[in-house]
Amino acid sequence: MTTRRGFFQDASILVTGTLFGGALFGRSLANAAEAASMSTRKIPSSGEPLPVIGMGTSGSFEVPAGSPEYLALKEVLKRFFAGGGTLIDTAPTYGNAEDLLGPLLSEAGLRKRAFIATKLSRVNGREEGLAQFKNSLKTLQTDKVELLQVHNMNDWKTQMAVARELKSQGKVKYVGVTHYTESGQAELAEVVQATKPDFLQINYSVTQRTAEKRLFPLAKDLGVAVLVNRNFDDGALFNRVKGKSLPGWAAEAGITSWAQMFLKFALSNDAVTAVIPATGKPDRQSDNLKAGSGSTLAAAQRAELIQLVA
Repeated sequence: MTTRRGFFQDASILVTGTLFGGALFGRSLANAAEAASMSTRKIPSSGEPLPVIGMGTSGSFEVPAGSPEYLALKEVLKRFFAGGGTLIDTAPTYGNAEDLLGPLLSEAGLRKRAFIATKLSRVNGREEGLAQFKNSLKTLQTDKVELLQVHNMNDWKTQMAVARELKSQGKVKYVGVTHYTESGQAELAEVVQATKPDFLQINYSVTQRTAEKRLFPLAKDLGVAVLVNRNFDDGALFNRVKGKSLPGWAAEAGITSWAQMFLKFALSNDAVTAVIPATGKPDRQSDNLKAGSGSTLAAAQRAELIQLVA
């Protein structure tokens, strides 16, 4: 996506822009056109469309307030929303990520555009779960979130009941469960089977494909949306292709970087609803967003990529 220096404008601001100058109007239309190019996939339980490129906050938002890294996050968010993104995944146990994300969204007037996914993380019992969620709302500077996930299945029976209780109160729109390793996928599948959540979140990449065997078919059968984390296998994929050129067919697929290639690989499985790569660098955010438009990989292209990084 093209670099943007201003925030994505609301329709009301577009009208105001026509009154005070054509430059603002033109820039807003350009941003709107860019956002419209982002592909979406429907959340099975509701039919609500969700942009396929989201963003994570683990690590990337765990920086000191006021630092150069913190200031870069403002541009990261600008580009994310200008490019059509909405889904931001976070957790109260991701250091100070929620403490930064809430004010950044509020100060930029972007909260209404955001699909915030947070978690019940490392808590036991109903009261701990409710207390943690209450604090998340405070730090995120909001009165509700779009998705509340039981993180890594910890105390999942109690915490899923808490999440559904909050959903019934209108404080949560969707509920889900998460994990981040292939070793946890068998148990995650059992939990998904038992609870039939709106979402599941799991790791999936070119080199970590176990989710294809049971979780993805199960999600499709039960109508569960899938969020994919660790899209780059914690950076290991880039090491595997260091010094290597993109395949000859990459340009035809609209791919100009390895990051886009790896994200499109994940999105080429039709069980996947969205990917959530984390970055604190504006240029990498722009690069990631480009994977959200155009076609995904064909079966032969997927197979070639798997061989290339083996």
